[in-house]
Amino acid sequence: MVLGAAESAVLAFDVGGTDLKAGLVDTAGNVLGLRRRATPHDPLRPGEAILDAVEALASEFAAEFPAHPAKAACIVVPGIVDSDTGVGIYSANLGWRNFPFGEKAAQRLGLPVSFGHDVSTAAEAEFRFGAARDFRNVVVMVVGTGIAAAVISDGYPVRAGGFAGELGHALVPDPDGPGHTILEAVGSAGAIARRYSDKAGTPRAGAREVLERATAGDALAARIWADAVDALAFSLSQCVSIIGTEAVVVGGGLAEAGEGLLQPLRSRLDELLDFQRRPIIMRAQLGQDAGLLGAAMRARALLPAAKAASGTGTGR
Repeated sequence: MVLGAAESAVLAFDVGGTDLKAGLVDTAGNVLGLRRRATPHDPLRPGEAILDAVEALASEFAAEFPAHPAKAACIVVPGIVDSDTGVGIYSANLGWRNFPFGEKAAQRLGLPVSFGHDVSTAAEAEFRFGAARDFRNVVVMVVGTGIAAAVISDGYPVRAGGFAGELGHALVPDPDGPGHTILEAVGSAGAIARRYSDKAGTPRAGAREVLERATAGDALAARIWADAVDALAFSLSQCVSIIGTEAVVVGGGLAEAGEGLLQPLRSRLDELLDFQRRPIIMRAQLGQDAGLLGAAMRARALLPAAKAASGTGTGR
């Protein structure tokens, strides 16, 4: 971790659709006892099940590291999140609606708790310490099974009550017919795998395998990959035109393709733009730790010294 020193230890929790990652970050910025658990799924009490796991992990850290008592915490989750009110508005994968995570977590942990969106929080970490640190107008786009994004404009995150950044649900031209579909249905790793297997009549191949087949000369795989690149470039061109994006940071599983994704994405985006400046397109630097690092940043912002200091916001 690259956080540097702080007055007290904090707890950071990054809740994903599959895994829940947690760490106790000491005053020097070291992560003590990094934990990874399967994310609990309980259709009857989805939010409470997450907090059960968070509370149990906090107790583990307290017992194992008594010399490093946590004084604040942050929990980040997927879905629609209102970080100002601490409410998880909606999560399709984990099942909650309008669940007051911030309030309930603070009651359970007995600590001040920050609550936020996983991709937005990871973006803040990339902006502060990673690939986006030299830019003020950034889109961080995470492309995996689905697609989510976070927007930073003039150095400040754009949240809009949790509804900003749903790039995966933006409309794009439908490569299979007239009209439009959503970006996630064409440009995500899941969509690449699904569309290829459906059209080839073969067992489901991963997006990486589709790229390998395209590189080896498979015409169908090349078309499916090009469709994904076209859709991603189309949505990014809208971002550039509307909010003046100067850098795009690509994370998630599809980013593992490296230049196999980034170079055609740059070329296609260049074709779609006119007078607009061409954004730098790069791969995320902080990888799977970005959400946890961002959560630790947000938790530290709740510490008394951080709250009392001036100029501690994300903007710069």
